[in-house]
Amino acid sequence: MMLQVYHSSFVEVEDITKTCGCPLLPLKSHIKGPAPVSEQDSNDIVDEAITFFRANVFFRNFDIKSSADKLLIYLTFYINLALKRLEGCRTLAEGTKAIINLGLEKVPVPGEHGFPFPGLFSQPQSEEEAELFRNYLKQIREETSGRLLSVAYRSNGTPNKWWLAFAKRKFMNVITP
Repeated sequence: MMLQVYHSSFVEVEDITKTCGCPLLPLKSHIKGPAPVSEQDSNDIVDEAITFFRANVFFRNFDIKSSADKLLIYLTFYINLALKRLEGCRTLAEGTKAIINLGLEKVPVPGEHGFPFPGLFSQPQSEEEAELFRNYLKQIREETSGRLLSVAYRSNGTPNKWWLAFAKRKFMNVITP
């Protein structure tokens, strides 16, 4: 039996700006950034990434069917990275501090040292494109972090072992810092 990865449903999204081969998909977010605002009652790419994470993290290969899948791959990697940072945090307060510190780190774009998937996205053609992509990635990482905290910790502030156990996984053989 061959298992299949979960792909993004955002295949045929109309009138979406792309940068570095990545669609700037709408987010249900109050965080300032270049992402268009999505309806609050609909799913966005962050919802998909969190929902599919525990299944997709087991795959070493990912057959890309749309440019939204590239973003799903990036977010799966980011969730894995965030969970590694949360691994030793015994309370929601500690986890929140770790996630805030992760958010303060420089966000590399394709072509820069530290970008996890060379070749996944095209390199920016200008400094403006690089900054637009960096700002989008920063916004989507921040939004993902906030939502991830709500699943990685229970309502009483204790860690959810069914999520934090996935910090030990290595997605697509990419080593997280």
